[in-house]
Amino acid sequence: MSARFAPGQAVVVATREVAGHVRVPRYVRGKRGVVERICGAFPNPEELALGRRDASVHALYRVRFAQGELWPDYSGPAGDSVDVELYEHWLEGAQ
Repeated sequence: MSARFAPGQAVVVATREVAGHVRVPRYVRGKRGVVERICGAFPNPEELALGRRDASVHALYRVRFAQGELWPDYSGPAGDSVDVELYEHWLEGAQ
C-alpha cells in the first residue's frame, strides 16, 4: 500500500457528513494542516464499526494544525499546534 501524501505536504480535511462512527473530529473538518508523519496502513474503522471484517485498508497520517487555523480567536503563541491522526480517505491535497 502506498501513501498518497508525504510528510511536509499540506492537506485539507474533507467536510462530508457521515452517519455513525467516524474518527474525524468536527473541529478539523474543512481545515488545512500539514502531514507530520505516515503512521502506517490499517483497516478502515468506519467499516469495522459496521461489522465489515473485510474493511478496506487506508494510510493513517498524523496531521498538524496551527491552533489559529482551528480556532480563529486563539490568542496563544503563534507556533502552537494540534496533531490529529486521520485516515487518507478524509484528506485532500491543499493548494
